[in-house]
Parts: sequence; structure tokens; C-alpha cells
Amino acid sequence: MPHNESFYPADWLRIAEKDLSRVEKLLGLDDPEAAGFFLQQAIEKFFKAFLLSRGWKLQRVHDLEVLLNAAISYDDSFGVFREVCQKVSGFYFVERYPFVIETGISVEVVRNSLQEVMGLIGLVRSTAKLGLKEQV
Repeated sequence: MPHNESFYPADWLRIAEKDLSRVEKLLGLDDPEAAGFFLQQAIEKFFKAFLLSRGWKLQRVHDLEVLLNAAISYDDSFGVFREVCQKVSGFYFVERYPFVIETGISVEVVRNSLQEVMGLIGLVRSTAKLGLKEQV
């Protein structure tokens, strides 16, 4: 079955919000690895919603720093989120690849990262929605 991603920012925002709600649920279940994975996924989709609303050509990229750099090219206020994007990118690998040593990811680490990215999420929510209105 062919897999075609949507080019509509609203679709990406909808899924980003769904992934974000999964983060809190998984933290409540004491599953920081899965919560961290969905936090990475949510941020990735928030970035893609923002970028698509600015005319960016959709790319199959999962690295938050690559997406952050693209977002900065449209709005340099995203630059303050570089460190947390680097940290959250690591959560993707913790959930998807087996490690021989303890990863050190905890509910507290994921919850703190979530708090750090709320400003990024708020920025994307407001600017992506503005971009959607401009395209109509």
C-alpha cells in the first residue's frame, strides 16, 4: 500500500497534538521511554506543521535539529530551543534501539523536557495557525 504524507499543516498539527497528549498519559503510567519517544514525535510534527505553513517542501527527516534549523530560517526566535531539541532527539533512540547500558531517562527528565519545549510548541501553534490563515 503506497504511503503518501499530507502536505497540509493542519493535518500535522492534529497529529502533533495527539502525540503530545500521549506524553502525559505515558508519564502517568511511569513509562518515560515511550513518553520521550512521543515527545520527540510531537515536536517533529509541530515543526513540520510550521514549516509547511511557510511553504517548505515536506521531507522525510526525523532529526529535530535539522527541522529546527529549517524553522530558524523562517523565524530566528526558534534558536533558543536548540539544546532541548538535541536532548529530545535522543529520546527517539532510547525507545527504538536497545542499549547495553542504562539510558538514564526518567519521568522527571521527560517532564522537564516537556516543560522546556512548551514555549516552542506555543510558538508553532500560533505561527502555524497564522500561516494557515494567510494561505486561505
